[in-house]
Amino acid sequence: MANPNRHIRFTESFQGDQSRVHYILPSLDNRHFTGRETTLYDLQQKLFFQANTNKLALFGLGGIGKTQVALQLARWVQSHMPDCSIFWALAVSLESFEQSCWQIVKELQIYKNSDDESAMELVRRQLSSAEAGKWLFIVDNADDVDLLFDELNQYLPSSKEGVTLLTTRSREVAVSFAEKDIVELQKMTTEEGIAFLAKIIGEDSLHGQESTIQLLEELNLLPLAIAQAAHYISRNNGTTTWYLELIHKTEKDRMRLASREFHDSTRYRKMPNALTTTWLISFNQIRGSDPSAADLLEFMSYLEPKAIPRSLLPTLDSEEEMEFAIGTLCSYGFLTKRHDKDMFDIHNLVQLSTRVWIAGERKTQQIIATVTQHLDKCFPSSEHTNRETWRMFLPHAREILRREENQDLSERYSLLSKVGNCVLEDGRAKEAVIAFGDVCVWIESNYYEGHPSRLASQHDLATAYQYNGQIKQAVVLLEHVVAVRKKTLDEEHPNRLSSQHELARAYQSNGRIKQAAQLLEHVVMVEGRTLDEEHPERLTSQQVLAIVYQSCGHTKQAEQLLEHVVAVRRRTLDEEHPDLLVSQRELARIYQSNGQIKQAEQLLEHVVAVRRRTHDEEHPDLLASQKALQDVKHLIGVKTIENKLL
Repeated sequence: MANPNRHIRFTESFQGDQSRVHYILPSLDNRHFTGRETTLYDLQQKLFFQANTNKLALFGLGGIGKTQVALQLARWVQSHMPDCSIFWALAVSLESFEQSCWQIVKELQIYKNSDDESAMELVRRQLSSAEAGKWLFIVDNADDVDLLFDELNQYLPSSKEGVTLLTTRSREVAVSFAEKDIVELQKMTTEEGIAFLAKIIGEDSLHGQESTIQLLEELNLLPLAIAQAAHYISRNNGTTTWYLELIHKTEKDRMRLASREFHDSTRYRKMPNALTTTWLISFNQIRGSDPSAADLLEFMSYLEPKAIPRSLLPTLDSEEEMEFAIGTLCSYGFLTKRHDKDMFDIHNLVQLSTRVWIAGERKTQQIIATVTQHLDKCFPSSEHTNRETWRMFLPHAREILRREENQDLSERYSLLSKVGNCVLEDGRAKEAVIAFGDVCVWIESNYYEGHPSRLASQHDLATAYQYNGQIKQAVVLLEHVVAVRKKTLDEEHPNRLSSQHELARAYQSNGRIKQAAQLLEHVVMVEGRTLDEEHPERLTSQQVLAIVYQSCGHTKQAEQLLEHVVAVRRRTLDEEHPDLLVSQRELARIYQSNGQIKQAEQLLEHVVAVRRRTHDEEHPDLLASQKALQDVKHLIGVKTIENKLL
């Protein structure tokens, strides 16, 4: 059952006999897939030919090949059941599962019923409906029992037409999920192991059946361990006998470091002894022959394992050195380069073994500090032009921010602040509040009350409060920031004006319109003296003042001011810039209030069209624009009916 294709597109769909069929599968290279016929037959029978089975668990030790078997099953379904959609979700973490669900949401074009529906809930609702048709849902690497049953299980779909296959290294998870409908994936037979090894290194490198069988036994007949050994043999033009001798020369103490937890398959840290033995040999060999590759491996061991952008990696002295180091890691099979992007995946077991190796060298604190500092240095600002970059970086920033070892690093909180700004820009205000709250706690314990960093962090938290609807908390915090900055900064200082501007917004949201207007008029007056007409801060203040004027009933002033803001921003910004889109939406709202319904409709149609290109479907700004357009169209319809009646 060897795989004839080296690459599977992540998303593929075609028109079936009765309905649109979707394939959302991972891009994995398992062209050396060997055997497993009995297990595959078992899965096929239980999932598709046995009555009353709508979910099944495939379990086994880490590195035993569960993902490859699930993928092979998916290909069988593609070939034999053309009316069955296939969806794949990675359950390594809550973030990776949600990212997989977003991919499904986008492919199926699922729309929200309410603002608080997550991607996971959207997928559950859609696939549980009769309209979804036949489907196979593969939940891969669900190894964490708490994550699965506390977070993910509630989002798994259920349908008469659908079946779910869950892969896990935990028997506890398997039984809890599927009760008696479980299949255990055993280690390879000796014949399968020999065939698998020969496919990778060639018959000539086997160098005798006895030594080959002995090597396979040392590797516990685990596919991942065999593959790692084979890559090492091929890279160094060795043989099975030569590799076996290397294993026996390794110090036993280093083997015991990672072998103690091997027999508990319910915990992720427990892995087969031979697997770690193989990796310890490879790690030390890489450190000796290509130190730059070893440094990269250490760095990546603290990132999210999937979709690591090359641009996130630390640079080396030359491009050639970087290429060689990446080639070394790929040649050992530790790193997989994606076919469609300059992006890499590293198996989480590789990461874990690398961290064990790092701990053995007592470098954990050092490496975590290095990764944290590098991510803080290269993480971009939340400007919309950087959106694609920071969305790629976010999962990796979150991963390093979880570490307890960097709690006292100032760079950790600098990075956390940047993450807070980005998730706020993405419409996830609740996450931003948590991020900025943590930043404030640390800064308040390290800086005096009037310190600029302390005030800046409080300003950021207050902004997040506003977007999260916590207006009273925002007002209290901003009044404090404004009061301190009034005492310490000049009237024209940008930070003082910025906090006054933000406080005015909070007053406006809190219904204190008069105070908001007075404060904004002062800010606009000062910025009129100190900033150019096209300066973003000046335009933003004018925009908020226009909104406040509208709330006060000064409609004409509001319209004139916003028309000026929109005109300037059209000259200076591209049409996708969030600031321009916000101004246009607010101007449309004023047009609607003034009875200029057609102008409002035209402007909102443009805003919605642009935001559909640039925003996720759940983004609050897109939803607000769509709602505004819907209201205008409804108003036009009502007026049309009234005119006909007259």
